[in-house]
Amino acid sequence: MFARKTIVALAVVMLTLAAGVEAAFASSPEERAREAAGWLVNEQYQALWDASTTVMQKRASVEDWKTKAGPAVKAFGKLIEFGPAKVSQAGGNTIVILPAKFENAAVDFTVSVDAEGKIAGLFLRPHGEQATAYQRPAYVKPESFTERDVTVGDGEWKLPGTLLLPKSAQTASRVPAVVLAHGSGPNDRDETISGNKPFKDLAEGLASQGIAVLRYDKRTKVYGAQIAGLKQFTVKEETIDDAVQAVALLEKQPEIDPKRVFVLGHSLGGYLLPMILESTPDARGGIALAGSTRPLEDIMVEQYEELIPEQTAGGSEELKQKGQATLEQARQARAAIKALDPSKIDGPPLLYAPPSYWLALAGYNPPGRAAKLSMPLLILQGERDYQVKMTEFTNWKAALGSKPNVTLKSYLALNHLFIEGTGKSTPEEYNHPGHVSAEVISDIAKWIAAH
Repeated sequence: MFARKTIVALAVVMLTLAAGVEAAFASSPEERAREAAGWLVNEQYQALWDASTTVMQKRASVEDWKTKAGPAVKAFGKLIEFGPAKVSQAGGNTIVILPAKFENAAVDFTVSVDAEGKIAGLFLRPHGEQATAYQRPAYVKPESFTERDVTVGDGEWKLPGTLLLPKSAQTASRVPAVVLAHGSGPNDRDETISGNKPFKDLAEGLASQGIAVLRYDKRTKVYGAQIAGLKQFTVKEETIDDAVQAVALLEKQPEIDPKRVFVLGHSLGGYLLPMILESTPDARGGIALAGSTRPLEDIMVEQYEELIPEQTAGGSEELKQKGQATLEQARQARAAIKALDPSKIDGPPLLYAPPSYWLALAGYNPPGRAAKLSMPLLILQGERDYQVKMTEFTNWKAALGSKPNVTLKSYLALNHLFIEGTGKSTPEEYNHPGHVSAEVISDIAKWIAAH
C-alpha cells in the first residue's frame, strides 16, 4: 500500500483555494473534477494548469505539477477505476470528492471547482475509514447518550432525523432539549460543509452535557427536485414549518421536559429564529448562532462585492470583466427584489430564489421581532465570521442589549461555523476540518441549565 507520508506530502503540494459565488457551469462540477483528476493521472499538466484559477496557477506552476505531484501520482501505479463522487458546497465553491482505485493505493481526489468552472483546489487523501471518517472532538462523550432515528412531520415533506438522548433521561427526571435549524442551502442533518460537521458537534457536545438534541435533513436537501419545480416557495416552507414540527415532536417524547424545549438557529436559521419562535410559543427559548439582521439580498451582494475582487485579482482582463459583470447582475437582481410588486408573486428567480421568497421577507427585521419576545434568548457570534460580520452582532446588541431576557456574546477567534482559527477568515478555511469550539458548547449548556 502507498505510504501515508507520501500522500500527506502530496496534499501539501496540491494547495486548495475556495472563493467565488454560485453561477451556471458550462459542464457540471463533477465532470470538471473528473477531468482534473484525469489530467493529473495522464500527465497532462498544462491542461490542468490552464483550467485552474489565477491564484492556483500562481501557487502551482506546470513545472510544479510535473516535478512534485507527478512522481507521487505515478507511484500509485495503474489507475483501475474511479468510484462515485460525493459533492458538497463550501464558500460558494463546489467540492467534489472522487475516490480512485490504483494498483498500489486507494485515494480520494478532492477537487474544488469555482463559480466559473475553474479548478480552485486539488489535493489527495488516503481513501477509507481512517482518512475520511468524522473524528469526534474531545468534548464528546459517546457513552453518555443514545441515538434514535426519528421522522420530523408526517406529510409529503416528512424528514429523516436523529434524536440524541442523554442516558440520564432514562434514570432521572426529564431532560431539556434543543432543535437545530440549518443555515442556507440544502444541508444535511450534520450541516456538513466540506470536512466540517458543526451540527454533529453541537448535538453530540450538548448531549454529552445532559441535553437532548434533534437534528434532521433539511427539506431542500431531501426534496430538492420537487422544490425546484415550485413556482412559489418561502422561508416558511424552507425552514420554519419543519422547525415547528421538530419542536412538537420533542414535546411528545417521554424522556423530554416539554416545557424546556429550545430552538437553535445557525446562519439563516438564526436570521429566522424570531419567526420560528413566534410560531412555537410553547418553546422555552431560542439561540441564534451567526444570525444576520439585515435583508438577505443586501448581505448576498456584499459577499459578492468582497469575494469577486479577491477571486479575479491578478487575473486576465477578461476574467476581471466577467467578475464585474457577475457583480453587476447581482446588484441588478437586488434592485429588482426591492422593487417587487406584492400582487405579482410569479416570475423568474432573483438571486437564486423566486419572487415569492423575497416578498415573504420584505420588511422583516429580526432584532425588532425578537425584541417583542418575552422568552429567553441567547445570541452568539464569531468575530472572524466573513459571511455574517460583527455589524450584525452590533445590530442585535443595539436592539436587545438592555433586555433582561437576552444574553449576547461574541468570540474573538471563531469563524462562521464557530470553529477556531487565526487571521482573516476566507472560504478556503472551510476546506480544513475543525470542530465547534468547546467554549461555545459549554456556554450553550450553561445557559440552558439556567433556564
